[in-house]
Amino acid sequence: MTRIFIPGITPPTQQSQPAWWFAFVGNKLLIRNDTSNQIPHLISLAEINLTPVRTQFLGTIDNHPCYCAELPKDTVPPEGMIFRGLRELYGILEEDFFALSGRAFQIMEWDRTHQYCGHCATATTQLSGDRAKRCPNCGLVNYPRLCPAIIVLISRGEELLLARANRFPQAMYSVLAGFVEPGESLEETLIREVKEEVGISVKNIRYFGSQPWPFPNSLMIGFTADYADGEIVIEEQEIADAAWFKKDNLPQIPPKLSIARKLIDAFVSS
Repeated sequence: MTRIFIPGITPPTQQSQPAWWFAFVGNKLLIRNDTSNQIPHLISLAEINLTPVRTQFLGTIDNHPCYCAELPKDTVPPEGMIFRGLRELYGILEEDFFALSGRAFQIMEWDRTHQYCGHCATATTQLSGDRAKRCPNCGLVNYPRLCPAIIVLISRGEELLLARANRFPQAMYSVLAGFVEPGESLEETLIREVKEEVGISVKNIRYFGSQPWPFPNSLMIGFTADYADGEIVIEEQEIADAAWFKKDNLPQIPPKLSIARKLIDAFVSS
């Protein structure tokens, strides 16, 4: 089921209908402790005896308001509910609600960490028409942090290159990815990251799609590319193994919600 999310900044003047509440203690999200794993759908968190430290309006999903909320660190989950880490909910929450949970967490963290100006320590004020905080003393404006990163599937005929990062589970392989550095184009980042991580060169870089990714504050920008030349030489500080795999003989790969898996599935089905 596809829901329609419309971003917003200014909350309704009167909260007369239930809203989706993305309520966090640290990086743990409050959900119902049953098979639905549902986000609380309430007019107010007061209905379940919770008092948030601060909230932000996110917009609407199918015309229902959505909020993120920071809860005190000592909050005990209400009866029938549980706090679960956002990473744990990957593949458990429906795709649109997982994406919105990531958005909620990033906006909540931005709100929490920008209560004061990072330049002069004056208390900030939130702009009314934009998702930004302004310092009334020195004028510094801060927007939510966003870290662009490329992710690329490299093919060589009927083979694709997959790598296992040192941080991955033992059997997990995926496509290559890396953060954009200041002054780089996306294509330059891709060429540099591939060369650094596996030692090869690529050609015919093509845009595939993108995916927001809250671990942390990332926007994954997907590409495909063709192998050009070189032998695989891994960068051992980041990569444990890398190899060419045939379409019909793949190792363990990321789950279906990820853009990494979408890149792989698109190649396999081509």
